[in-house]
Amino acid sequence: MLKEFQEFISKGNVMDLAVGVIIGGAFGLIVTSLVGDIIMPVVGAIFGGFDFSNYFIPLSSSVTAESLEEARKQGAVFAYGNFLTVVINFLILAWIIFLMVKGVNNLRRRLEKEKAAAPAVPPAPPADVLLLTEIRDLLAKR
Repeated sequence: MLKEFQEFISKGNVMDLAVGVIIGGAFGLIVTSLVGDIIMPVVGAIFGGFDFSNYFIPLSSSVTAESLEEARKQGAVFAYGNFLTVVINFLILAWIIFLMVKGVNNLRRRLEKEKAAAPAVPPAPPADVLLLTEIRDLLAKR
């Protein structure tokens, strides 16, 4: 069983997937920071200086806090502002992945066109065939 596990883990696809997951996690953090630290403050400034992440509706009469964090400590809340921030994170991440896939597809199409357009050059014959051809041609001239 250990040998099977070693064979499985050493396959290229498993390693590629692991690298993709790690890079994807790091990229997700970058997008989260982009949305939370750059985009949402600008959107908040445009719409009157409020912070979307603190928008909530209390679901209990005991919730009187002004910030989402404090409100969650007091009781149940409907945190729609935080949800909007997460949706924006997702849309930005999905758009970037779409652009990356589109770029790779365009590159593949271009490479396929270049490959198809390139004239097929027959491989050079081996040296012994060339030598025999020369001998034949010399004998034919006599």
